[in-house]
Amino acid sequence: MRVFFIGFGQAGGKIVDMFIEQDKKSGTNNFRGIAVNTARTDLMGLKNIELKDRILIGQTVVKGHGVGTDNVTGAKITADEIDSIINAIDTRGTHDVDAFVVVAGLGGGTGSGGSPVLARHLKRIYREPVYALGIIPAPEEGRLYSYNAARSLGTLVNETDNVFIFDNSAWKNEGESVRSAYQRLNDEIVRRFGVLFRAGEVGKSGVGEMVVDSSEIINTLRGGGITSIGYATSDVVSPRTKQKKGLFGGLKDSLKKKEGTEEVLMGEDKSAKIIALVRRAMLGRLTLPCDYTTAERALVLIAGPSDEMDRKGVEKSKSWVEENIAGVEVRGGDYPLESSKVAAIVVLASIGDAPRIRELLEIAKETKEDVIKAKERKTTMFDESVDPLFE
Repeated sequence: MRVFFIGFGQAGGKIVDMFIEQDKKSGTNNFRGIAVNTARTDLMGLKNIELKDRILIGQTVVKGHGVGTDNVTGAKITADEIDSIINAIDTRGTHDVDAFVVVAGLGGGTGSGGSPVLARHLKRIYREPVYALGIIPAPEEGRLYSYNAARSLGTLVNETDNVFIFDNSAWKNEGESVRSAYQRLNDEIVRRFGVLFRAGEVGKSGVGEMVVDSSEIINTLRGGGITSIGYATSDVVSPRTKQKKGLFGGLKDSLKKKEGTEEVLMGEDKSAKIIALVRRAMLGRLTLPCDYTTAERALVLIAGPSDEMDRKGVEKSKSWVEENIAGVEVRGGDYPLESSKVAAIVVLASIGDAPRIRELLEIAKETKEDVIKAKERKTTMFDESVDPLFE
């Protein structure tokens, strides 16, 4: 799948920068991208997006210093300068693009406010689908961030073909601040979505037995709404490695080997291993914790060495997923990669229930009510005190 990324704001720019870095290392050349921001220093800190593809907007308003957490100003600046952003996208080239993905942290100002504006114009101008990858803030980041995220997400859902969600609060470790975890969280995002978005492209490992091409991904996401991603990996141990382990480390030790919580895939009974991997991806930690049984559509992707792929395992995995979601559309296939791991990705599209989103909306509602009350108190305090100097 050939994807054009637009990184909006600080978080969006950093993540797209990492997608471009990953694409360069893989040698697939599937990704291209630009970064858009109101803060000059954020753009200058990027490493892989070319300078000409870093677009500074709002200079006459905020002088390159960003909009803080004011997403209304972020939206207005984007609307005023949308022509320069679209021109940068056209200059970079869109003739062979399968989809646009707007990436933004939804709790701040520039990305939160600007991404829905850009998405609307992309859908108006181009025929390709427009998706958003939105990062929602943890509650500890403050009520204003939650309020911004709720407003931005509510708008993005209406302006895009689908919104992928990554929930910071679900991925930070206990006792870890979100700020200190940013790099690790961004790595998690790029690892998962990078494999998904590269699916279907021919690499060094050849074409998959059951190809998942861009149309499969697009059809899975066509219902709109919000989408969560499940991901799990297992190490691959070749027969030669197993023999070496048996000679020097003992077969018992090789069978016990684990890396973190990831089981070792020994090569035998590939079908059962793939099914177990898919179950772990769907029942484990999702990018957005949700009730997976409410998903309308799903996609199963197995990526790894070609000799570890198994058609029977993929088909059985698809059947298992279909039995456990609300809808009946489950697509799937494999993507051969030169890797020491096998990865399973489960796309749960058009989720019907996500407690974290409900919580976000409730916080936003309370924050809005508090803001209104504060304004009323301020008005009441001065209304009857003195006459104003002028009207």
